[in-house]
Amino acid sequence: MTLFDLTGRTAIITGSSRGIGRAIAERMAEHGARVVISSRKAEACEATARAIDAAWPGQAIAVPASISSKADLQRLVDTTRERFGPADILVCNAASNPVYGPMADLDDATFRKVLDNNVVANHWLIHMAAPEMKARGGGAIVIVSSTAGLRGTPVLGAYAISKAADMQLVRNLAHELSPHNIRVNCIAPGLVKTDFAKALWDTPEAEQRSSRDTPLRRLGEPDDIAGAAVFLASRAGGWMTGQSIVIDGGHTA
Repeated sequence: MTLFDLTGRTAIITGSSRGIGRAIAERMAEHGARVVISSRKAEACEATARAIDAAWPGQAIAVPASISSKADLQRLVDTTRERFGPADILVCNAASNPVYGPMADLDDATFRKVLDNNVVANHWLIHMAAPEMKARGGGAIVIVSSTAGLRGTPVLGAYAISKAADMQLVRNLAHELSPHNIRVNCIAPGLVKTDFAKALWDTPEAEQRSSRDTPLRRLGEPDDIAGAAVFLASRAGGWMTGQSIVIDGGHTA
């Protein structure tokens, strides 16, 4: 065994059919975990699960679920238990950001949708998975937040508020769940080249502008984030809880 070994452990990863979530699923499977691929679209989940299963046979299944549906999330936890056993690792990666612009133009329904999908859904899913982690003597929970939650923004206001709330959520839950050996942490990526963030980097000019103030002089790739999730889920991160790891090429520095 190594510090990063996840052999025999089961990981639910939301928003894992592409981007950061898929990279996390691939790296966790590489380190021995059984991974549950989940996002809204069944076809995309199945394709990702097949690709991972081809590389690491028997270690991936697809369970489509919408984070906006409490019933879907409960089904995700229940199906995971039926197929792979109770979850040892939970990665809340799925999120939504349907608006780009000032908060003055933000309608109430959209604001609530962002908060529900990015904060409330994480709260639901964690409290669905935590009882079985308690019964098994421990677990690891990771929320993928964002550096948007660390600074003001004129165009991503609701999203930034939700990501700041996620950081506070892990601090609270670390106090509640640590007595049960359940660790709860955040990863806060900077701008990563995913479809989710495409509006910020999808032209050469936009990418150059976005990376100009980053000491490493490039934007992130999904795989730049995956290693931190493996660390937090494994014995290597065994004494870390309630923290937010910033991975942004040095931008916030």
